[in-house]
Amino acid sequence: MRSLLFNISFYVLTVFFALTCVLLSFLPGRKPIMFGLWAYSKTMVLLMRFVAGIKVEVKGHENLPAEGPYIIAPKHQSYGDGFVVFSQFFDLSFVADDHLEKFMTLKHILRKAGAVMIDNCGGSDVRDKLQTKAEIVRAEGRRLLIYPEGHLSAPGEQRRYKKGIYHLYKDFGCAVVPIATNLGQRWNQNVWKKYPGTAMVEFLKPIEPGLGKDEFMERLETVIETRSLELLDYENPGALIHSRETLADGAVMMQDKVKA
Repeated sequence: MRSLLFNISFYVLTVFFALTCVLLSFLPGRKPIMFGLWAYSKTMVLLMRFVAGIKVEVKGHENLPAEGPYIIAPKHQSYGDGFVVFSQFFDLSFVADDHLEKFMTLKHILRKAGAVMIDNCGGSDVRDKLQTKAEIVRAEGRRLLIYPEGHLSAPGEQRRYKKGIYHLYKDFGCAVVPIATNLGQRWNQNVWKKYPGTAMVEFLKPIEPGLGKDEFMERLETVIETRSLELLDYENPGALIHSRETLADGAVMMQDKVKA
């Protein structure tokens, strides 16, 4: 019943905020549209807690640079983690799949919000587009959100990390803040059913600029995947119950910790 109520509320509020953001987009500047998106994400986080029973705890704010632009690189397990991360920042630029532009309402909102629209399949123009947008975002002193895997992954699993984030890291010339999460246990990818319980979203120590491609990619993937596995809740597995292999690996990992 909770999942049903949440999903109905989710779609109704999404339509409401989409129409609201369209109206806000006609106002001058970026602040009105960013306020609308921020309010939308805050509302979704409250909906997760009070309707779906998903209590999200956000940790590691001390790891965020005090000022200036930087890149945010989260683990992406569901639509929910996007709302949580966006709710922590009032003015946040983000990289999104350009297939969203086929929806005219979304296209207008995303362009006004300054989103970086790219083809997830890659292409010769993606690198140039990322570089151009990175220069604009950096010059304005804003933060930029990009999902290194490019796609949703199930809790306890991972996809190949794409090199686009390294090019942004190099062009931006500033730190990358990795984010680990286990939110996929409660809201798994875009699956209808939601699982009550606590979920963690954690800002990790930033990766400072200056690393080569291989070293950067290895460090980013290692810290995100390692911490995300550590955050998995095996006492209340939620969506994780569908992955026997992950549960088995987790049991072994927990046994190793106990022995240590």
